[in-house]
Amino acid sequence: MPVLKTPMRACLRITLALILVAASAVASLARGPASFAPLAAELQGAVVNISTTYIVNSNGRGFPFPNVPESSPLREFFDKLQPQQPPESDEPIESRSLGSGFVIDPNGTIVTNYHVIEGATEVFVAFVDGTRVEARVIGADEKTDLAVLKVNVDRSLKHVELGDSDTALVGDWVVAIGNPFGLGGSLSAGIVSARNRDIRSGPYDNFIQTDAAINQGNSGGPLFNMNGEVVGINTAIISQSGGSLGIGFSIPINLAKPVIEQLIEFGETRRGWLGVEIQDVSEDIAAGLGRPDTAGALVSGVVQGSPSDGVIEEGDLILAFDGKSISKMRDLPRIVAETEVGKKVKLGVLRRGQIVELEITLGRLEQVDPFMGIENLPPEEVPVNTGSLLGLSVADIDDGWRERFGIPKNIDGAVVSEVEVGSDAEDKGLRIGHTILEVNQQLVYSALDVKNIVGTAAEAGREVILLKIADPTGSRRFVAIRLNK
Repeated sequence: MPVLKTPMRACLRITLALILVAASAVASLARGPASFAPLAAELQGAVVNISTTYIVNSNGRGFPFPNVPESSPLREFFDKLQPQQPPESDEPIESRSLGSGFVIDPNGTIVTNYHVIEGATEVFVAFVDGTRVEARVIGADEKTDLAVLKVNVDRSLKHVELGDSDTALVGDWVVAIGNPFGLGGSLSAGIVSARNRDIRSGPYDNFIQTDAAINQGNSGGPLFNMNGEVVGINTAIISQSGGSLGIGFSIPINLAKPVIEQLIEFGETRRGWLGVEIQDVSEDIAAGLGRPDTAGALVSGVVQGSPSDGVIEEGDLILAFDGKSISKMRDLPRIVAETEVGKKVKLGVLRRGQIVELEITLGRLEQVDPFMGIENLPPEEVPVNTGSLLGLSVADIDDGWRERFGIPKNIDGAVVSEVEVGSDAEDKGLRIGHTILEVNQQLVYSALDVKNIVGTAAEAGREVILLKIADPTGSRRFVAIRLNK
C-alpha cells in the first residue's frame, strides 16, 4: 500500500499551527485583557461623585462612617478619616468628594453606601461631564450600608446594568470606578480575591474581596465584571495608612438587589423575621450533638410571640431554610432577611437526633434584630474547686442563690457553684451563678440530675457534654464541655 507522506506532513504543520494559536490565546488570557479602555468609555458616564453638607456633632465628628465595631480591623482606618473639628462646633461644613455612586436607570436613580450620606443635610451628585445637581435620599439601610438617591435632570441618563454576583468567581477580572481622594472618574482593575468575607461590620456581611485599588472616596462606587455589569458595591478596605493595600471589600449585588428594590418601592426595607436567637456550632458542640461537621445554626432561644413561637424549640439545629442549606450560623439571618415577608417556608431541623421538617410563615423584622451570636460573659474571679468530670460544681437552686444572682423564679435547673481554674468550662465562659437547664438535651431540675446524666455519658465513653445554660440576665446559650480525663 502506498504511503501518503506529503499530506501527512501537511496535517502535522496544520496541527502545530493550531497548537501555537491556542497557546498564544491561553498566554493572552493569562496576561489579562489587552485594554480596559472600552469598558471605561462605556461605563464612566454612569458613575457619579457624591458630596454632602452635614452638621458636625458636639464631639467634633460629622464625617459619615459605617457602624464599625471597636474590634474590627477597619475601625482604626475609619477613625483616621475623622476630620479634626472644634469639639463644640455646630457650623455646617461642606465635605467634598466623600464618595461615589452609580446610576441604575435613565430617570436618575442612584445607588451608593449608607455611610456616604449618613447624617447629611444636603447631598450633591456630580456627573463626569461636570454637571452637579442636588439629590434626594429616597431610602437608606444601615444594616447593609446601602442608600438610594434620586436626581431630577432634563435628559435620559447613562446607566449601568446589575449583574449576577454569584457568577463572579475567585480569579475573575473586575474593574472599580469611583472618586478616590477626590480624583473623579478613576478606574482600577484587579481580580476577585475571595468571596463570602465577614468583616464584622454588620449582621449580613458577605463581602466580595478584591485587589482592585479601592481608596477613600471609592465608597458606594461599582465593581464591574468584564461584561460591564455591576457585581459589587465598593464599601470598605483594610489599610494602616488610609491608602489601598490590595484588600478591598464590595457588597455582592445579589445581596443588594432586594434592598435596593425595597428602598425604591417603600423607602425602607421589609425583611423577613423568624424570631429566634442563634449561635455558631463549634466543633465541641457538633461532637455533643453527634454531628460530623459544624454546619447549621443552633437555636438558643425563641422570641415569645414570634413566628417561631410554638414551632421551633430551643436546641433545634437549623440545617436548611426555604430550600437553602445553612453551612454556618451567619447564613441564616441573611437568607431570612432576603425572604419575602408573609411567605410560608420550610425548615430542615435536627431535633434530638432526628431530622424534622417544619413550616413557618415569616413575620416582618422591625427595629429589633433577634438574630444574635451569643458571646461569653467577661471573666470573673472564681474559686478553685476540687475538680470533677465537668470542671465545675453545681448546687440546687434555692432562695439564696436566686437572691444573690437574680435568678428568676421561672428558671429551674442547677446553679454553677464553683468553676475550676484552667478547665474547659472556664475557657468556654461558665461562671458562678450560671444556671444549667439541660444536659445532653435532657432537662435537669437539680444538681443530682446533672451528676447522673454526666456520669452516665462518661461511662458510655462520651468525651463532650452539651450544656444549655442561662446567665443571670436570662440569656440562654449552648456550651459543649470536654470531660476531664
